[in-house]
Amino acid sequence: MAKKTDGTSAAKTIVVEQTGSPIRRPAEQRATLIGLGLNRIRRRATLQDTPAVRGMIAKVSHLVRVVDEA
Repeated sequence: MAKKTDGTSAAKTIVVEQTGSPIRRPAEQRATLIGLGLNRIRRRATLQDTPAVRGMIAKVSHLVRVVDEA
């Protein structure tokens, strides 16, 4: 019998810090930063470590850095 999970297990998180300005960047990159919860330099966001979030980070890797992987 398969074990049911209620979704409360501790998922891996990742802390991302914005290091670059979105000024003179394509609107798509600005929207990606907002989607990551970033809108100012040195602002940090704690996110779920999922393939979707990793893809977003890869799209704006020149504007952000990964601070901590828990």
